[in-house]
Amino acid sequence: MSEAREEAAWLVAAQDGDGRAAAALVDRLGPKLLAFALRMTGGDRPAAEDIVQEAFLRLWSRTKRWDPDGPARLSTWMGRVVANLAIDRARLAKRESGGEPELDPIDPAPSVEDRLAVGGSLEAALDALPDRQRQAVLLRLVHGYSNTEIAEMMGCGVEAVESLTARGKRRLSQLLDETEVGDV
Repeated sequence: MSEAREEAAWLVAAQDGDGRAAAALVDRLGPKLLAFALRMTGGDRPAAEDIVQEAFLRLWSRTKRWDPDGPARLSTWMGRVVANLAIDRARLAKRESGGEPELDPIDPAPSVEDRLAVGGSLEAALDALPDRQRQAVLLRLVHGYSNTEIAEMMGCGVEAVESLTARGKRRLSQLLDETEVGDV
């Protein structure tokens, strides 16, 4: 049985009240989703845990409507929910602080804040990427999703994913090069 079929079978069993199937699904998807949410929230564990919990609540509320033969894999759908929740949380925080949410600029020049935020680590450099670039880079390079799966999660085309990933990698490389130069 494929991983996607197994996840769908667990969801159907969980919908019928099988607690072990629900736990197996959480055990399978939870750690990867939490790791992704942690990166999307800049390491804010409580926020990441809240996001993953909300994603599972949304899943449980729609188990009766889930189509195991539909176009999206369960893990892909959950990844998209986590990404959207993390982006919504970041936008809300920026609005509440009086700032505007950062949109994905075409070619962002490093600001003073970006250079200071890099601080010599890959994690800080990832945090300095625009949200959608960071999301694409993390999903592709860290979590190993295909471009097609990422496109489904992000609600865009495969070409857009390829562009976001390429720009994100290029910007990440620049940020890391700047850090190396600054450390010498």
